[in-house]
Amino acid sequence: MYSEYSMTVIEHFMTPRNVGSMKDPDGVGTYGDLKCGDSLTIYIKVKDNVITDISFLVFGCTASIATSSMITEMAKGKTIEEAEAITEKDLIDALGGLPQSKLHCSVLGVKGLRAAIENYKERKREKEKDI
Repeated sequence: MYSEYSMTVIEHFMTPRNVGSMKDPDGVGTYGDLKCGDSLTIYIKVKDNVITDISFLVFGCTASIATSSMITEMAKGKTIEEAEAITEKDLIDALGGLPQSKLHCSVLGVKGLRAAIENYKERKREKEKDI
């Protein structure tokens, strides 16, 4: 059943990292659409421009769960700029590849992360306005 997936994909599907919502996140990003399939929400905590904590909730297939788990592992401990620079190719490579029919799942992870970072930046700008 899972023969089309790498062992890394299977591992992240079977035991995903950083799963769950987050209390008082500094940024939240959602990408996808539950009406037509996969949907991902990523939560981040940021201190001194570094993503210190990250978690996710996803509704989707094996590849969606694995890419969501892996993107959190890749972004944790990175600066905002380093995390923003993660590409779909980086994510696919880190997973040891994805079947052609599941490449769109890497977009879900990257766009979800970028949405959380953008939300963090918006919140930061609003706080700075209030000062």
